[in-house]
Amino acid sequence: MGFYRLHREGYTTVALSLVLLCALVALLYWRLPAGYRWLAHLAALAGTVLFGLILNFFRNPVVVPTHDPGAVVAPCDGTVVLVQEVDDQRYLGRRVRQISIFMSPLNVHVNRSPVAGRVVHAEYRPGKYLVAWHPKSSELNEHTYLVVEGPHGPVGFKQIAGAVARRIRYYVAVGDSLGQGQEFGFIKFGSRCDVLVPLDWPVVAQIGQKTKAGVSVVARVP
Repeated sequence: MGFYRLHREGYTTVALSLVLLCALVALLYWRLPAGYRWLAHLAALAGTVLFGLILNFFRNPVVVPTHDPGAVVAPCDGTVVLVQEVDDQRYLGRRVRQISIFMSPLNVHVNRSPVAGRVVHAEYRPGKYLVAWHPKSSELNEHTYLVVEGPHGPVGFKQIAGAVARRIRYYVAVGDSLGQGQEFGFIKFGSRCDVLVPLDWPVVAQIGQKTKAGVSVVARVP
């Protein structure tokens, strides 16, 4: 795994959290009478655990991506919660297979491209904040929709906000090139990613399967 790396999206949050937690604990030690110092000790312990969780959330481990032009890899760490046919009239213009992966707050939240190719569509849509595993969250929730034209055709993928995650970031624009497994975005505090592939592409992901961004194969080219 190598040394710990903090994702750039976490710089401000981590710094502010550290300052606020230290200030709170210091204030408690200063203001509480000697008989109540145990409350300050408890606050220090709770603050340490909370800060550890924040650091864990914004971790950015080194990943060796899968490089297979005949495969579609997972865009995020998480659990496969849905595989279904849907109509996509936004860009692909046909029925496609949707593979949905739920991210818990404990997962790494770096998002990676399922295929190599050129970005041909990129949009952001505001919306609701239904729980991320809700069937309608793919269209009704705040989300981004990206399409990469790979060697075997276009593949779509979405970053979907949930009831807790309300900050979505992507760093690419139409015309940019992405390698398979290359980072393209980040979602804060748990949500979901969808991958959209043609109906004739075999889906190998199973409901309940754990995925690793840029590594786990979820579908293949026929």
